[in-house]
Amino acid sequence: MALKVKKGDVVVVITGKDKGRQGEVERCTKVNYVIVKGVNIVKKHVRPNPQRGVEGGIIEKELPIHVSNVALYNPVTQKIDRVGFKVLENGKKVRYFKSNNEVIDL
Repeated sequence: MALKVKKGDVVVVITGKDKGRQGEVERCTKVNYVIVKGVNIVKKHVRPNPQRGVEGGIIEKELPIHVSNVALYNPVTQKIDRVGFKVLENGKKVRYFKSNNEVIDL
C-alpha cells in the first residue's frame, strides 16, 4: 500500500510528546516511518572517533515517527486533513484531500 505522506509534505504531529507541532517531511525511512524536520528531537552522546573524523559531544538529531502519528496539513483550510487516492482521466494516480477534494500532487 502506498504511503499517504511523501517527502516535502507539511505534516502535523497528532500524538506523542510533540503533539501539535508541524514540520516538513525530510525522508521516509523503513516501513511506515517518516523523519519530520524539527520534530522528535533527542540528544545523543557521541564518543569521539579520530579515524572517522567524528568529534565527541552531545548532538541533537531527529528520530523517525510512525506515519500513523502524523497528519497531512491542508493549506487551504489551515487544518489537518485526511488523504485519499483517485485515478484521473489520463490514468494517473494522485492523492487528494478528503475535505475539499483538492488534488495534492499532479
